[in-house]
Amino acid sequence: MDSTVRQDQRIVLVTGASRGIGAEAAAQFGAAGAHVVVNFREKRKRAQDVVDAIVAAGGSASVLGADVSDPAAVETMVQEISRTFGRLDTLVLNASGGLERDADPGYALRLNRDAQVNLATAMLPLMPEGGRIVFVTSHQAHFIHENGDVPTGYTPIARSKRAGEDALRALMPEFRERGAGFAVVSGDMIDGTIIVRLLERRDPDSVEARRAAGPLPTVEDFARVIVRAGTEAAADGHTYFVGGDDYLAAGSRRSEYSVRL
Repeated sequence: MDSTVRQDQRIVLVTGASRGIGAEAAAQFGAAGAHVVVNFREKRKRAQDVVDAIVAAGGSASVLGADVSDPAAVETMVQEISRTFGRLDTLVLNASGGLERDADPGYALRLNRDAQVNLATAMLPLMPEGGRIVFVTSHQAHFIHENGDVPTGYTPIARSKRAGEDALRALMPEFRERGAGFAVVSGDMIDGTIIVRLLERRDPDSVEARRAAGPLPTVEDFARVIVRAGTEAAADGHTYFVGGDDYLAAGSRRSEYSVRL
């Protein structure tokens, strides 16, 4: 990884950043002046393309491969970031999954809950005062206890991501001890993402129903809010909402910080 970064640059790790929301968030962090560590699991060339685009636009970035569901790989990643930068200012927990055809029944929970908790805990010692941890999720997951209208086949993923959010919130006292803030960014179905494309094949009615409720946020819209959550000093534990005003109609949720597009 490139260690030629300025002391005043924010060091940001975005997991699952070789495509989609992660790649766009990485690009926007880079445009905002951060050094972005672009994490990937398998697609090194695609991740390198993200880095090259950030650098070509005048930004600073590097690649770091690791399967975040593998504790040994995570420990290696921690050591690499520590050795290269000495700190991590923002951790964006974007990598998720469970809809893959070859995924075993327990994979969604291992990735969307266990791996997120392990990664946040492992990276926490590298985070200085003012660090930020951002968990990226969906309205279908965040509101699953209030709204059971989840697309066919997505329920295990939604439940596992809500479990991941709950487990991370339970760690907030530990985050606070390090002076690190925690935020959640929850979005409606995001136009152009792999999840929406998969659902359009498996459960097209669910996607059409969301489109009927209003324009779906774009990848750029969602990434913009992730960057805000990863940099601004919002109250600890806030949830940023992107799109899906019908979800936000539940009275108690109005008190949470929301971003409406």
